[in-house]
Amino acid sequence: MNKFKEFLLKGLKSIAYPLCAIIVAILVSVFFVMWAKDYSILQYFSALSDLFRVVWKGSFGSQRQAFTTLEYVAPLIFTGLANAIAFRSGLFNIGVEGQFMMGMLAAGIIGVIPGLNIFIHIPLMILGGMLAGACWGAIPGFFKAKLGTNEVINSIMMNYIALNIINLLILRTAIGEKGKAATGIIQSSAMLLRFNNLSRANVGILIGIVFAILVYWLLWKTTIGYEIRAVGINPHGAEYGGISITKNTILAMGLSGAIAGIGGAIHVSGILHQVQNFNDLPGYGFDGIAVALLAKSNPIGCIFAAVLFGTLNSSSKILQLNDIPKQIVYLIQAVIIIFIATDYVVKYFKEKKKKKVIING
Repeated sequence: MNKFKEFLLKGLKSIAYPLCAIIVAILVSVFFVMWAKDYSILQYFSALSDLFRVVWKGSFGSQRQAFTTLEYVAPLIFTGLANAIAFRSGLFNIGVEGQFMMGMLAAGIIGVIPGLNIFIHIPLMILGGMLAGACWGAIPGFFKAKLGTNEVINSIMMNYIALNIINLLILRTAIGEKGKAATGIIQSSAMLLRFNNLSRANVGILIGIVFAILVYWLLWKTTIGYEIRAVGINPHGAEYGGISITKNTILAMGLSGAIAGIGGAIHVSGILHQVQNFNDLPGYGFDGIAVALLAKSNPIGCIFAAVLFGTLNSSSKILQLNDIPKQIVYLIQAVIIIFIATDYVVKYFKEKKKKKVIING
């Protein structure tokens, strides 16, 4: 009974801060709704009601809207998981965006291969996306581990290298269709099953949930996961205990990239059915940072955080139609990130204070 109470208290503590972050973000964003709609301070709760009503209408107001929201949620689960793995290892993988895109490219190339059975074609696309993302993620991991270079800077640069490589291949090689700035439409055997004809929502979201469970199992139930988390918590202590920092840095970045690449492959297989040239970064990798932060790098928590951010993104168009700027979505995300970041800052100074007390005796 005591163990159950401890488990329950631990669970409540783990979700308390993210819930507070969401509440604070919404309460702050209401002021901007008031400003946009010329409400007085006395109409605060009217503005709050308007915000909830419009967000709900834009994301779950009808069956079509509900399934459309799932389109946004699926890729965010994968990019959230990718960032969570990196955070757990003490790394900041800003390159999830590029790894997601490389997964898309690999899936787009494999998807056009004719004559394959659906039970071979889809797993082959996912495997291709996984390998492409893993390789792209392992590169900044290798530089970090071997040369000590900053993974944040390297992974950011890798995003734009990926974007330009993909555009070059699509526009200047046989990978892209002539006269079209895109690859060919993938074969029907490479397309994931969609739930209905109302939207492009597909079983990719179920695959995302399965991978969230697998990542949780990997991090908390295996030796590999233990070593990755140990390096993230205390790299010098982990090395003293015989755990290789070099190996686990490269491995963590590779795993992070692999999950992002799978997300890219699922996005092509279930949603896009082809890869178009990119005018800009798609944004799923950066949103995945917010997902992982809100989930406190918990893979299962990433599912719920992805639902929240997917809901906000899905409702952005309806917000504009109701005279509420769609930037409210980005504001809510920003406040959540700032609020969560303060928790890490507080913990950092607490740990620093503890170390001083220990050193001073």
